[in-house]
Amino acid sequence: MTSYEPSRDPGAGPVYDVVVLAGGAARRLGGADKPGVRVGGRALLDRVLAACADAGTTVVVADPRPTARPVTWAREDPPGGGPLAALDAGLRHTTARYVLVLSADLPFLQEGTARLLLTVLRTGGADGVLLTDADGRDQPLVAAYRATSLRHELAALTKDHGALTGLPLRRLTAALDLTRVPDPVASFDCDTWDDIATARARIREHGHVLDEWISAVKDELGIDLDVDTGVLLDLARDAAHGVARPAAPLTTFLVGYAAAQAGGSPEAVAEASRKAAALALRWADETDGDTAATPDGGPDTRPDAG
Repeated sequence: MTSYEPSRDPGAGPVYDVVVLAGGAARRLGGADKPGVRVGGRALLDRVLAACADAGTTVVVADPRPTARPVTWAREDPPGGGPLAALDAGLRHTTARYVLVLSADLPFLQEGTARLLLTVLRTGGADGVLLTDADGRDQPLVAAYRATSLRHELAALTKDHGALTGLPLRRLTAALDLTRVPDPVASFDCDTWDDIATARARIREHGHVLDEWISAVKDELGIDLDVDTGVLLDLARDAAHGVARPAAPLTTFLVGYAAAQAGGSPEAVAEASRKAAALALRWADETDGDTAATPDGGPDTRPDAG
């Protein structure tokens, strides 16, 4: 078994399917509906689904519920049969060569981490690639696997034990060749209310709150668009300083409207932002250069001059 230090640029990964296990009893949360608990205004399950939005097929093993995007629902038989039984039930709905296997309580999982796991799996020879947490513990429900390896070992366990119900996940992972990627943030899961509180506090920290808010708004509005938020913030600053403070939100709204009319692409947002920023700078230049004299130094004879 080998370890792997993640790259900052995983690039485009392979086509893959996803199985999200979301049907646990959440006993340490007092039986609360853990996938529906909100962190940063979004259900934990929806946050996980956002990190794998480009999957071919997304299977959620749980009773159906409203989600931010369409998924395929599956259930182990009997319900509550444990993670191996749930994984087997979800895997039956997948066809891709690679499968991302996730729990539904990962508040900080990002698309880049999912793509990294898949890329390391595709370029290596292991059966799977999983994250390790801050204490170095394996997190097999934040992992990418070769579907053939999973199916082979699940079939072997079924043959040996008669069924997968009640078997621990380690019975599967012990039989696989796994590569490990350390990531204490993306592997953080929410088992207790203290974990939920920690997650909610972290996303409100200065270094995270803006990205979290933008992601939440896009999710809420059904927008799948990556834009340069720095450009928009610079535009808002220029409008506030060069025109008037209320101009900042109004200008960014108008930029979004213009970009939508132009097709709604990131390029359309960038072009509308460029035009509005240039206008704000021209406006500011006129204000800064406004004096009571004409350009040649003579008296100002404008009708509204004092």
